[in-house]
Amino acid sequence: MDILSLPDNEPFIAGTDESIDICSNQIMKLSDASICHCRRGKARIEIDMQAYELTENTQILLLPGSIFNCTYASEDLSVPYIVFSDTLFREITSRLEPSFFQFLKEHPCIVIPEERVKPFIRLSFAMKDLYNDRDNSFRLQIFKNFVQNFILDFYDKTRHLFLQKKPKGMNRQEEIFKHFIQLIHKHCTTQREVSFYASELFITPRYLSTVVQNVSNATAKSIIDRHVILESKALLQSTNLSIQEISNRLCFPDQSFFGRYFKKHTGVSPAKYRSNLN
Repeated sequence: MDILSLPDNEPFIAGTDESIDICSNQIMKLSDASICHCRRGKARIEIDMQAYELTENTQILLLPGSIFNCTYASEDLSVPYIVFSDTLFREITSRLEPSFFQFLKEHPCIVIPEERVKPFIRLSFAMKDLYNDRDNSFRLQIFKNFVQNFILDFYDKTRHLFLQKKPKGMNRQEEIFKHFIQLIHKHCTTQREVSFYASELFITPRYLSTVVQNVSNATAKSIIDRHVILESKALLQSTNLSIQEISNRLCFPDQSFFGRYFKKHTGVSPAKYRSNLN
């Protein structure tokens, strides 16, 4: 069962404390938002190129557009979940400040105290009942109200947990690097040149390259390329878009250029990569 995607024509879905198999080891570009809670078992996942260990009481909030992969899941893994459409997510969070979304992007997985578990368990049961209550005239409005309240509370509590652990003092280069990564998440489907990101940061390409090398021991261009390739793999794996359509979506001049770029960084053509998945 794919718990991170909605069935056709469904605005939301919920499941309660179910034993599931999510270890597909397949990169997915998520269209929907998800709130999950690891109640039992363990798993290893990757979200936007970052690795996370799921253990008991790990809470996950995935934004639409996240790139997800599960590389390992124990047989006893149990994950109550709520999945809702991008449209509903935007309505629910329409009045929240941009820093909220950046916080979630940087901290999608947080181990929460046992006393914080009960609110989500109650919510998942309520949302499962609501999902099945098809005759309820206010079904969607009730869902939005419940989930909005939960997200606000989740943000408040996890933000405080994060601030307690956050190291004091971030130097100028670390700050530039952090903003560079934020910009890549936002623009990597359309922009692949270091000069674009340097311009957005109001610094020279050379200085940006120096900063990225100092902070990450990698080149700015290699980090951009890694994100572009990850987006490409996600589209090849989790959509039925043709290679030409993927090339267009990622703003390559033509399919041939995209094919050469992809093969340079992966060793195989996009068509071969896709065929190897079957």
